[in-house]
Amino acid sequence: MISLLINSLKILDISLGIFLSYLTVVFLIRLILSWYPKIDLSKGFWLLISIPSSSVLNLTRKLIPPIGGVDIGPVIWIGAISFLREILVGQQGLIKIALHMHIS
Repeated sequence: MISLLINSLKILDISLGIFLSYLTVVFLIRLILSWYPKIDLSKGFWLLISIPSSSVLNLTRKLIPPIGGVDIGPVIWIGAISFLREILVGQQGLIKIALHMHIS
C-alpha cells in the first residue's frame, strides 16, 4: 500500500512538473507573441500555444484590461504558475515533502 502511494506521488510529481513547465513556456511565448500582432495563432504550430492559453487570457483581460495597450495577463499567469509549481513540485514543495516523509 505504501509503495503504491510512493509510486503515485512520484508520477504526480513528474507529470505535474512537466505540465506546469509547459504552461509557463506557453504563457512566455504568448507574452513574446503579443509584440507581434500579425502572427496568426490559429494555424500550424501556434495552435499548441493558443489553445491552452486563449480562454485563460480572455478571462484575465475581462478582470484586468490591458494597461496602455499592453496585455499583462501572460505576466500574471507566468507568476502564478511559477508560484504554484514551486509550492507543489519545487525542491521543498508539498509533493517532495510527502515523498520524503513516506520514504524515510
